[in-house]
Amino acid sequence: MKVLVTGAGGQLASDLADALASTLPPGADGGSAWHRRVKTMSPCDVMELREEDVDIVGRASVLQVFEALSPEVVIHAAAMTNVDGCEADPGRAFAVNGIGTRNIAEGARRCGAHVVYISTDYVFDGTSERPYVEWDRTNPLSVYGRSKLAGEFELDPGSSVVRTSWVCGARGSNFARSIKNAYEAGKPLKVVDDQRGSLTVTADLACLVAVLATDRLPGVFHVTNQDSGSWFDVARHVVAGCGGDPGIVEPIPTSALDPPRAAPRPANSVLENRALQALGMELLPPWQDGLSRLLEVLD
Repeated sequence: MKVLVTGAGGQLASDLADALASTLPPGADGGSAWHRRVKTMSPCDVMELREEDVDIVGRASVLQVFEALSPEVVIHAAAMTNVDGCEADPGRAFAVNGIGTRNIAEGARRCGAHVVYISTDYVFDGTSERPYVEWDRTNPLSVYGRSKLAGEFELDPGSSVVRTSWVCGARGSNFARSIKNAYEAGKPLKVVDDQRGSLTVTADLACLVAVLATDRLPGVFHVTNQDSGSWFDVARHVVAGCGGDPGIVEPIPTSALDPPRAAPRPANSVLENRALQALGMELLPPWQDGLSRLLEVLD
């Protein structure tokens, strides 16, 4: 199967390339159903599309790529993901996340390829008192959330949408790496405790997405590691995993961040994986398990 992965070189896309080639990404344990499935499925012909290869905002260039490669499946992971950067430059955010996705969808339509679009918890406003399910009303607070929701609107019926949250992987910058580096440098750790979510480790996420993609399962899926916690909880787990005293992490409210963040963050980013449950599929392991495995391979 010929699979095109956009956003190549990013932390999720790198692990997706491994999973699609039937290789476990760094930090995978091999024990879950998704890891076992990846190890036994036929390797795909993975074609990686990097930002420097083509600007997805350019329709003609994108259509040229699809004409040349003729993929059967497209996993669209490319996006402008700098949340505060999107707030500062909404024009670029909607161009990349909205129009870029429109172009990818058109290219896929022309060659009959199935699209898997990587979306975000930021399509919700975070005011719910319970975890969000796939059929809840969206109401993004930030430019990033609105632009990613715009991308969802650009997809054809039968496409797959994978909403995930708080993504951390072995390759690329992320919260876990930042806390690890700050701890090892002896810097003070003040972390917000009034935002809750489900940390998602790319080694786990990529394996599940690879299966959804190759099986061409349509619809919206919330895909995260299980359990929830605050950024403060995650930071404490990182410090403990590095052999330190988690008591050195100081909880603070979001309002105390200095400098303050330009974009509003959802207070509740917990996504219930209801669609996977309804289909009888195994869920990803708890985030604590995934994070512990990630810390073993994080440089």
